[in-house]
Amino acid sequence: MKKFSTFILIIIFFSLDLFAMEKKPYHHLPDGTFRNPEGSPERDSNVKWSYKIFNEERKKIKIEIPEDHVVPRTKVLKDLKDNENNDYIAWIGHATFLIKLGNTTIITDPVFSKNTGPLIFGPKRYVPPAVKLNEIPPIDLFLLTHNHYDHQDMSTIRNFPYKRSKVVLPLKLGKYFRNYKDVNELDWYQEIKVNDNVKVTLLPAVHWSKRSLWDTNKTLWGNFLIEYKGKKILFACDTGYGNIYKKLGKKYGPIDITFINIGAYNLFPMKPLKDKSVYHTNPEEALQIARDLKSKKIIGMHWGTVVLSLEPIMEPRERFKNGAEKFGYEKNDAIIFKIGEVRKLSQIIN
Repeated sequence: MKKFSTFILIIIFFSLDLFAMEKKPYHHLPDGTFRNPEGSPERDSNVKWSYKIFNEERKKIKIEIPEDHVVPRTKVLKDLKDNENNDYIAWIGHATFLIKLGNTTIITDPVFSKNTGPLIFGPKRYVPPAVKLNEIPPIDLFLLTHNHYDHQDMSTIRNFPYKRSKVVLPLKLGKYFRNYKDVNELDWYQEIKVNDNVKVTLLPAVHWSKRSLWDTNKTLWGNFLIEYKGKKILFACDTGYGNIYKKLGKKYGPIDITFINIGAYNLFPMKPLKDKSVYHTNPEEALQIARDLKSKKIIGMHWGTVVLSLEPIMEPRERFKNGAEKFGYEKNDAIIFKIGEVRKLSQIIN
């Protein structure tokens, strides 16, 4: 009888484990890691990365920065001061933006280090941040999309001057913010009310996470939907194209402004196809995502700051602007900021 009871208990516990596994969302794997939305493209396991080839090819890239790419720092500081009572967007570089919505000032994926890698390693930025870390305005909301070094900069996190700001990030990234007062991890489709005017929802993206040889996909990644006074702003994590964006467009669209990566897409000859990356959209794919989201305006980001791939450094902005009409947009709808440029939100959307 005792053996029978033990057997029954084992069956019950096993059934409960199976039930728990079945209840987990698709992107949660049994080993605690994460994966992309169902039906997303996958990396070809037969393609082998070569740092040797990449570095040889990277040396061929000409770093010539046009005058119209960067706003002088003194002007950036003046523009930020002049707009302190306005809603605005300012590009600090790469994926770092300041977004002011009413009484809420947001910073996204802040990276103020010279290198986008561990310690002093990794690609070195060829354009410095538009302002210094200690010159940014008071921050109310810190958004982090994922843990790659060009987005999660530990030096910036450690030295961030506003540790009382609310931090919102994907699952399992909170451990990096131990000295912060208000850290909030979200799963996909979870939302948080920042205040009476601002709400943030974490949405799926087609990407991955990794900071070492041993932590692949152990932390989540995602896009942020920011809702403010009836307006919807989507700040994309690094993302590749996937069918998930048509689904998000049906559920959350139309979007007023989409920030999306338009650089870091060409890894040929390491990858067999030129201008094609599973995890980073090229400019045309970025426009297609915006179309899927029913986005009214698109801001191109994740370009013009640091060499992470092998396309010419100014190519993304040209392809982004020139490709807009093919996807049903006017050229003015595909927005390119100068590094350091500050624009009133009312100049972008009514």
